[in-house]
Amino acid sequence: MDHNLLIGGAAGQGMDTLSSLFERYLMRQGYQVFVSKDYMSRVRGGHNFIQIRFSDQPLTSHRYSLDLIAAMDETTIREHLPRLNPEGYALCDEKLQEEKGQVLGFPLEASAKEAGNPKTFTTAFLGLLVKWYGLDQESIEGMILEAFQDRSPEANLKAYQLGAGLTETRIDLPQASGKDQILINGNEAIALGAIAAGVTFYSAYPMTPSTSIMNYLASKQSEAGIVVEQAEDEIAAINMAIGANFTGIRAMTGTSGGGFSLMTEALGLAGITETPLVVANVQRPGPATGFPTRTEQSDLSFMLTASHGEIPRMITALRNPRESFYQTARAFNLSEKYQIPVILLSDQYLADYSVTTDVFDYSHITIDRYIDEDSEYDHETPYKRYALTENGISPRLIPGKVADQIVLADSDEHDEAGHITESASIRIQMMKKRMGKMELLKDEIEEPWHWGTDQPEVLLLAWGSVAGPLQEALHLLQKEKDFPEVAALVFGDLWPLPVEKLKKLSASAKSIINIEQNYTGQLAKLLRQETGIFCQHSYLKYDGRQMTPEEIVEALKKEVL
Repeated sequence: MDHNLLIGGAAGQGMDTLSSLFERYLMRQGYQVFVSKDYMSRVRGGHNFIQIRFSDQPLTSHRYSLDLIAAMDETTIREHLPRLNPEGYALCDEKLQEEKGQVLGFPLEASAKEAGNPKTFTTAFLGLLVKWYGLDQESIEGMILEAFQDRSPEANLKAYQLGAGLTETRIDLPQASGKDQILINGNEAIALGAIAAGVTFYSAYPMTPSTSIMNYLASKQSEAGIVVEQAEDEIAAINMAIGANFTGIRAMTGTSGGGFSLMTEALGLAGITETPLVVANVQRPGPATGFPTRTEQSDLSFMLTASHGEIPRMITALRNPRESFYQTARAFNLSEKYQIPVILLSDQYLADYSVTTDVFDYSHITIDRYIDEDSEYDHETPYKRYALTENGISPRLIPGKVADQIVLADSDEHDEAGHITESASIRIQMMKKRMGKMELLKDEIEEPWHWGTDQPEVLLLAWGSVAGPLQEALHLLQKEKDFPEVAALVFGDLWPLPVEKLKKLSASAKSIINIEQNYTGQLAKLLRQETGIFCQHSYLKYDGRQMTPEEIVEALKKEVL
């Protein structure tokens, strides 16, 4: 069983409320759920829609074809009816039913008025959907009373019941597994990963689509014992995080591409002062304001060299919400171990889509601080913040924590003690010390996910949130009788670049194809730069909408067959 429902309408019509209730209800009933959002950059009006895909099997992506449409306005019917399967229907209020056939109208507004509150229209629609699918009526009534406890709970319950009475059950869903899972999106997973890693300070300026990281952390301040600061701009936000990390606090900042552009000078400050720093860049289409609420993967090349001068850094692309949790926690440990910035690359699609997943296992999270304590320090030797050590990583003391030792740090080039210098020989030593960490990081990087055969004729390459659609596309391709043996590599760690699996699989491939959400094929350029391996073909999408498995399959069939 695999069912795809679209809820569409204008901003302010209550789609989020309807979707939130229905998707959480499906999860509690034991179904696997995948929820993706398409919304415009406005508070009211426009055309927004949410797709709720649910199944008795794990899901990793949204799909193009629809089985049911819940239309709150005429635009939804007009825009999405062509995507409807032949056996599907579009459900709407009776006022919107201009044509019959696949469009079915119901007295939803009238039901809401009968319930005593016209605003309960969405709750009446919920009743219609639950009854349409033949789902358990009693358990959701408790959810309704809880969700609307401060907003006319009895009227909403009555509207739900009236809505449920408008139809008979039309789809007989199989019994779900009932597995204990959570429903979470990428930004929430990043926030939880930071909490698990011991973050105590988060500073940011609101910028879609990164803002919900800050909002989630702010909602958990008291429970988690953290401080969330909404800074006046992104420059202040990153400098606050650097300052907090300098004092020994685990701190983080987050933004999108435009905000990261403002942060680049401070990124260099973290690099030259060797201050740990974790930054989340939740990408959206640029340049400038671009598409504020859409998705893209166009910041990779920028992240590789952001900041004037050369500094060591690590870049990790997040591939799904579950990995976002664990990789965020990992980023804090690596940032402190090597005293470098670690950049987490996400995007609007991953930030906003929600998926059911097993409960996170916090026992897999370790907090490694890499800070010298007073009891461990040799008080006979003056402290040198930038001491030239055998492995290139200097001892890190927290200012004021070790008696009689002064911690000096400087944004100018400096000697081992932290004093400003213009010595050419010291400059060479310090550059080798800082940049040498990139060699050490190569022992930490993780190889890309590998799906498919070990000796492919066609090798597909992708990174980040394309993982989900590509995984389902690969399943579809494997059913194609004429399609050659295929494998896919999906990169998480991007810098330093892991190359072992790439070199192995590319040796047998007659065709290498990169699949990315940008115009210039930024992963392909990076691979060519670092390995000399060329991608013969590309499937690139940059319209602000996430590619679907069906789109990937059709594009690849055109290139290969």
